[in-house]
Amino acid sequence: MQIEPALRALSDSSRLRVMRLVAQMELAVGEIAQVLGQSQPRVSQHVARLVDAGLVERRKEGNSVFLREAAPCPISDAVNRLLATAEREDAEFAEQSKSDRNRLATIRDAREKEADRYFARHADEWDTLREIHGPEKASEEALLAALAEASIGHLLDIGTGTGRITELLAPHASHIVALDKSLDMLRVARARLQAIAPDKVELAQGDFTNLPFSASSFDTVLLHQVLHFAHDPALALKEAARVTRPGGRIAVVDLARHELDELRTRHAHARLGFADATMAKLLAEAGFDPADPVEVPGRELTVKIWSATRIAHPAPKEREIA
Repeated sequence: MQIEPALRALSDSSRLRVMRLVAQMELAVGEIAQVLGQSQPRVSQHVARLVDAGLVERRKEGNSVFLREAAPCPISDAVNRLLATAEREDAEFAEQSKSDRNRLATIRDAREKEADRYFARHADEWDTLREIHGPEKASEEALLAALAEASIGHLLDIGTGTGRITELLAPHASHIVALDKSLDMLRVARARLQAIAPDKVELAQGDFTNLPFSASSFDTVLLHQVLHFAHDPALALKEAARVTRPGGRIAVVDLARHELDELRTRHAHARLGFADATMAKLLAEAGFDPADPVEVPGRELTVKIWSATRIAHPAPKEREIA
């Protein structure tokens, strides 16, 4: 980042307000327009200047465009300190920032209400799945114990769903990318995770068979109750291996092999769980060294935690990221 373009980009009061907003949470362009009380095309122009200056990053999710602070660097850190000082010392800017945060609180509330409506529409499905899987607390405690042997570091939560596991692991990871294919689930996760600092967690849309990340990007990769949706779990695990650094870890939390065929039709399960031998073979073929599985008995089904370490050789062939 260069100082001159950054200072030129900050020479407008609206762009200063945008910077303070994205420091609070990741926001859609339309949400920023709502806070600023400006048209979306005008806000898009402001955003473009900030993006060009390297102060803000833009991310597309379906038909929406989300903005977040750019990756930390000395200049962006200095800009944040300057704006924080301005809010303390400049009464007019402080009042405007306070007003913007009040409007931001309205957006937070709207997100939470939208998430509540989504769950209300699918309440029967979620209740059924929770009943089958058994006590969530036991599974979460077992996952934390399985990951406690080494630093989680930079974590990829594949199939984040409601964001619950990202929320659970946020205090233990240096950074988390929460990925899901479903825009509906990402909206639910965003509502749940919006209280976490935006530099700690980011949300991304993508498919576990074609992850939008470079090789060796993550210290830990997690697939929590998602692999049974894979028609080709070997491909999903090979993609997970590709983005895991050598010596990094994977954790697969899923159902042990079972015979509840109704889950195929009612909840789109492609696999009726996994046998230990099958999972060990899949992990080894993907390039992991499997550890002993952990068993968490449920009411009707058993949850398993399969963990493994990424083998340094052979390294997966890098592919171009679109």
